[in-house]
Amino acid sequence: MKDVQSERDHRNIPLEKVGVEGLLYPIKVMQKSGGLQETIAKISMSVDLPHEFRGTHMSRFIEVLDSYSHRITLRNLERMLDELKNVLNAQTAHIEMEFPYFLIKEAPISRIPSYMSYICKFKASKSDKFDFILEVNTPVQTVCPCSKEISDYGAHNQRANVKIEVRMSGLVWIEDIVKIAEESASSPVFSLLKREDEKFVTEHAHDNPRFAEDVAREATLRLERNPKITWYRVTVVSYESIHNHNAFACVSKNTVMRARNGEKGQQGGQ
Repeated sequence: MKDVQSERDHRNIPLEKVGVEGLLYPIKVMQKSGGLQETIAKISMSVDLPHEFRGTHMSRFIEVLDSYSHRITLRNLERMLDELKNVLNAQTAHIEMEFPYFLIKEAPISRIPSYMSYICKFKASKSDKFDFILEVNTPVQTVCPCSKEISDYGAHNQRANVKIEVRMSGLVWIEDIVKIAEESASSPVFSLLKREDEKFVTEHAHDNPRFAEDVAREATLRLERNPKITWYRVTVVSYESIHNHNAFACVSKNTVMRARNGEKGQQGGQ
């Protein structure tokens, strides 16, 4: 049968990424407590396409994925990328896997356990070198410091999301990233709370008011203390309860390093 995808294209336009996305597939994720957690990932796979080829072979993405059925783990990502490059004659290959990761979390006072889900993502690519980013989204609570300062009664509070992306020189657990995000906020959030738990969480949050900017900076300080984290980006979104818009703050290691290098330069010039 005629191979239309391999027909020569004369428009002289290379494509950065071509592939498949939105594919649901079972994967296994390592747990800090030991063993593997089975979950369902939404997967995107792509490669570069040289200017001379009209299209890529979509079926080959699925064939590579199926060849790792029941073995799709973090450790296999680089091998999968190498196979994508090989079967599709590509210079660069990319895989993204977005999935819910579940932790059993105890209520703070009653200690009743319940499941909490965190949306995570593996983002991997390879041309000459392998690159991997772990992304963890952690829901938290924030209390506005300004509102607390100026109000006679209470302060406005809301849920927020802390997205932390990291590159690493050694294994960094999802659980560790969740802990950093929760400790940086006014309070964690929970799936199950009894009255005594709700009282504690509410009071704890009001004792620790944080702007989105505060949360981003607090998370940065904690990420800087982990020697295995070589790069990070923190994005905090506050789903405001008294505004018809959200507030957000973002910082990366690149920005922090530039600021520190600038400070050193100024000190050296004095």
